[in-house]
Amino acid sequence: MKLEFHHINYVSEDVNRLHDFYTRVLGLDDIPIQTFPRSDATDNRGYSGKIRFATDGQMQMHLAEKNLEVAFKNGEVINPVERGHIAFRTDDIEAFKAMLDSKEIPYSDYGTAFAKEWHQVFFHDPEGNVIEVHQQVA
Repeated sequence: MKLEFHHINYVSEDVNRLHDFYTRVLGLDDIPIQTFPRSDATDNRGYSGKIRFATDGQMQMHLAEKNLEVAFKNGEVINPVERGHIAFRTDDIEAFKAMLDSKEIPYSDYGTAFAKEWHQVFFHDPEGNVIEVHQQVA
């Protein structure tokens, strides 16, 4: 099972202001929203908040609108857009979940609720920081 760093997610009540800072002030490049196919949000699944993306050419930043209700809406415990998170990509999400289970680390399995092409799970490190691990599925 391979694991590689993929992105940092920051949340904000003003995503455009945050995106402007990282692109205009720090010189990161915009990643068009069209490159990130989102799943349709419903009353009890998904996330419809504003998202913008930036990159230095290797690392990505996902800038998302803060939403304290996402975990409740999706029937999960961990909310990835409450305080933000770091994310890793794996080539075997099922093996990764089995590893978490074997180490008795609880996680929220959002599947493709947020992104059509990513199966995402979220869990906490020992200090309570949120970590995402996802696998491309399309």
